[in-house]
Amino acid sequence: MKTTIKKLLQTVLVLVFALTFIGLGVWQLQRAQDLQDYAALPIDRTIYPLLEKSAATGIVPGESIGKLVTTSGYYIATYKAPNQKDGNGVVDDWEVGLLQNETDTAILVVRGLWSQRLSSPEIVMATKVEVTGTLLPAQNQDRAANTATQLSRLDSSILVASTDAQLFEGFILATAEASRSGSVDRSRITPPELTADVPGFYWQHISYVVIWWFMALLVLWLPFYKRDDERV
Repeated sequence: MKTTIKKLLQTVLVLVFALTFIGLGVWQLQRAQDLQDYAALPIDRTIYPLLEKSAATGIVPGESIGKLVTTSGYYIATYKAPNQKDGNGVVDDWEVGLLQNETDTAILVVRGLWSQRLSSPEIVMATKVEVTGTLLPAQNQDRAANTATQLSRLDSSILVASTDAQLFEGFILATAEASRSGSVDRSRITPPELTADVPGFYWQHISYVVIWWFMALLVLWLPFYKRDDERV
């Protein structure tokens, strides 16, 4: 009787572990499928108000990176950002403005090449400007020395001591600017190509599927395994 109960309990435990491992494998398979479905989605070309996609507290949400946003305000400072690489791999110095919004917050805006900074004289500190562009997260690696007029990287945290405005963590790579005088005509920086394709993570999930299902097979096989000394 005790032997029967023991075998029954062992069978139940084996089935519980096997079903758990199979379930984990199915879960990872679904995660991989979700990534494939996400990669198949068309790129969102909708232009959102900045505050719908980010806030001046915390980092840029992952789902907001690469979104087109718009905001308006006044440039309160201009900086040179050396050794920046655009979406075509071209390295150059960029002109970056600190745009103060009407809500007493501010965000860095990449306006164009530093060499062309005098091409839009209609935009001065007192000019209200509407900016549209790609929302990107702050950079974490320096490209140059940081000075009063030069940014070592595109990261608002290095400007905390120079302004009272609450700063957005990310920055806008401007695709268009407009003032009361009309659209600003100047060359823009080519944005990085952002896609939903994440093949590395897909295969990582698939590898987990293999591992969990192998564990399930191993658990199911173990009760039938006999050591050499038990076969004699």
